[in-house]
Amino acid sequence: MTDSASHSHSHGLVADSIKRSRAGLRAVALSLAVLGLTAAIQAVIYVATDSVALLADLIHNFGDALTAVPLGTAFVLRSAKAERFAGLAVVFAIFVSACVAAVFAIEKLVNPHAPRHLLALGIAGAVGFAGNEVAARVRLGAGRRLDSPALVADGYHARTDGFVSLGVLISAVLVALGLPIADPIIAIVITGVILRITWQSWLTVTGRPTG
Repeated sequence: MTDSASHSHSHGLVADSIKRSRAGLRAVALSLAVLGLTAAIQAVIYVATDSVALLADLIHNFGDALTAVPLGTAFVLRSAKAERFAGLAVVFAIFVSACVAAVFAIEKLVNPHAPRHLLALGIAGAVGFAGNEVAARVRLGAGRRLDSPALVADGYHARTDGFVSLGVLISAVLVALGLPIADPIIAIVITGVILRITWQSWLTVTGRPTG
């Protein structure tokens, strides 16, 4: 009787674990598709505009899409420890994207030139905002349901990125008003915001208070 109850209880645990894994994978796959499409659209527009503010946002959005790899792996393994490592991988990816964006922004400050096709540049910023907001809602919803700090961190990260993408739109407006230097300056601001996201995500993943 005891063995039978124990056997039944074990099956329940496995079933819950599998359900959680599948739900996590669905959230990761959907957000990957959204961010991948967002980055692809922005990449096409970057080639046409040569905007360093858009490049900073694009690098970051590609980095966001790649964070699906460690997160997805963690849910496949159904391991809390793997999820913690995935969260740290997310933080590292955010930090690297900030460093790369900073290098390009500084180079453009040294050798400035105005971006082209400003209407397309503005559209790229709007696309970045929409794509990140959709990904944020998917990740935050799943992260809260599944009690996954890694997914929650990535969700808040994506939501903040949406507002970062609006910086690209602001860059297009300011350049159109005759301020070409606004493009690399906004790229530097975007880099600073990404670094702040890095710190906040680190606090979330490590379970430390963010207040």
